[in-house]
Amino acid sequence: MAGKRREGEIVMAFDKMELNEVEVWDGNFAAAQALRQVQIDVVSAYPITPSTPIVEGYAKFLSDGYIEGEFMMVESEHAAMSGCVGAAAAGGRVATATSSQGLALMAEVLYQASGMRLPIVLNLVNRALASPLNVNGDHSDMYMVRDSGWIQFDAYNPQEVYDLNLIAFRVAEDHGIRLPAVVNQDGFMTSHTASNVRPLSDDDAYAFVGEFKPMNEMLDFDHPVTHGVQTEEDWHFEHKARQHNDLMTKVFPKIEEVFEEFEKLTGRKYNMVEGYMTEDAEVAIVCMGTSVETALEVARELREEGVKAGVVGIRVFRPWPFEYIIETLKGIKAVATLDRSSPNGAMGALYNECAGSLVNSDVKTVLTNYVYGLGGRDLTKAHVREIFADLKANADAGKATTALQQFIGVRGPKLEYL
Repeated sequence: MAGKRREGEIVMAFDKMELNEVEVWDGNFAAAQALRQVQIDVVSAYPITPSTPIVEGYAKFLSDGYIEGEFMMVESEHAAMSGCVGAAAAGGRVATATSSQGLALMAEVLYQASGMRLPIVLNLVNRALASPLNVNGDHSDMYMVRDSGWIQFDAYNPQEVYDLNLIAFRVAEDHGIRLPAVVNQDGFMTSHTASNVRPLSDDDAYAFVGEFKPMNEMLDFDHPVTHGVQTEEDWHFEHKARQHNDLMTKVFPKIEEVFEEFEKLTGRKYNMVEGYMTEDAEVAIVCMGTSVETALEVARELREEGVKAGVVGIRVFRPWPFEYIIETLKGIKAVATLDRSSPNGAMGALYNECAGSLVNSDVKTVLTNYVYGLGGRDLTKAHVREIFADLKANADAGKATTALQQFIGVRGPKLEYL
């Protein structure tokens, strides 16, 4: 079912794009270009801000004759993922995109896709969840589906959106993995902000991902299979614990392998956990998305002022990189986790993940939590400096000198807990 590129002048115009030729793309267009290059068979989608230009871009490439495939415009996001499940089970290379409330409506079917081991790639343009209604970026939707059984990558800029899409297909479609994957990017701050991108040529991109090789497809009538089975108490536990959870832990070697191959091809290196200036850092911020670049800029300035500051960016959010976190945070005296989602009466999810990683390790650091940027509120350099100042005080004291959790950048009286 996997489509081939059509020969002709229009397609060849894209083939002239050379490795490392600089383009100026926003995150959405970078994702759409990656979908074009890997020759998606089916995109099943329903538009929602700020992810609409991804599927809109794919549809335009299709209508203009750049690619062969099918674009299914359905009646809801639930139907969009249902369409993806059907197309993937039939043996196609499949992708879609969504955000926020769309993901909430789609969530039921995400569990079906992962349980059926269908290698769908979802571009999730991160946006706040209602209520109140908000179309701007935070990580509420990413956090909502973190335990749905999908591999999750996180991009900090349009270049990484493009790269991680190619990587996601390569990992997800491996016959030893066969799990769906999400590529996260910050709504508007990445999706609608243009920057330099160095794409691969069409031939190199397609060769890196490889021709799609179906497995257990429903339309192979010579080898009949069953999808969407019911297990109840007799086999449900084994399916989830022995197959699915165990399989997710085996994703790490495959991701590392693909990261290494991508670096050889492009010179761009990716890691499960990105440590910036962490080798000798005394204080560090752990965060995701565009905040990584903001925090890194401040850390560089603080280095010039004599503060040994570092930044830790989470590249692979699921499966959670326990050992990589432990290794990266060794020797750091004080660490702040930045959560861009309302914890609603709990500690932030990123804080809990890091705390769970460190609790029985030999890493002894003062760990605190900052909630920031909800509904698209800017994280300024001044905010980051304030956080690093708290961390310096914690490092010097060897204990928390501030509340365990603070809300940074919120108007009105200071919000802090514990």
